[in-house]
Amino acid sequence: MLAVFAHPDDEQLITGLLIRAAERDNAVTRMITMTKGEAGTPLPQISRIEDLGAVREAETLKNSYLLGVSDHLVWSYPDGWLEEAGFEDYSARVKDLIIEWKVDLVVTFWPESGFSNHPDHIAAGRAATQAVKGLRADGSDATPKAIAYILAPRPMMSRFGGETGQIVVLNQPEPTHSMPGEPWAKIRGWKIHQSQRDFVQHAYGMPLGLLHRLYDKEHYHIVEVDKL
Repeated sequence: MLAVFAHPDDEQLITGLLIRAAERDNAVTRMITMTKGEAGTPLPQISRIEDLGAVREAETLKNSYLLGVSDHLVWSYPDGWLEEAGFEDYSARVKDLIIEWKVDLVVTFWPESGFSNHPDHIAAGRAATQAVKGLRADGSDATPKAIAYILAPRPMMSRFGGETGQIVVLNQPEPTHSMPGEPWAKIRGWKIHQSQRDFVQHAYGMPLGLLHRLYDKEHYHIVEVDKL
């Protein structure tokens, strides 16, 4: 399994999937994070601003290790400018790694909404999708079997996501699969992502524990590659 993300802490969205893939299915899980998250807002500020990218890279590498991820590459494309940062280049890099790692399942953002309508999320989802489509068009034996697109929880986004939440809900498909999100792992992950620890309360206006009681499942729209 290969997860293709935009920022450090994006892996927080798939803790349940990563844990089950590694522990219950004995799958090899790998991850690409395309930026170091250097343009993010530290909540709280625990480092010099110029060091934020290095801090966030370390946080995501520690968190993914505890989630059982075998290999995790953190690239240096500019945070906040992923759309303009050489789409064909990083999509080709994803394609090469799918071949090298013999990936069966790609996990990424839905390209029309990116879970939170973030342009970098949308770009990462588009890049992963294009990489898979390219392999299928080539007739490559390395073509994955499916893509699992991460979806935002509709009720929570509709109620607490504001205008952005409404946009996301209107531009994502219905889930085909849902699974426990392992809230304990998400809470542990936010403690590891110390520079972003208070992001959830800032964004959704509720404490972390309450959020993950409401958002306790992960939702996916899984598409077989021959139906892309």
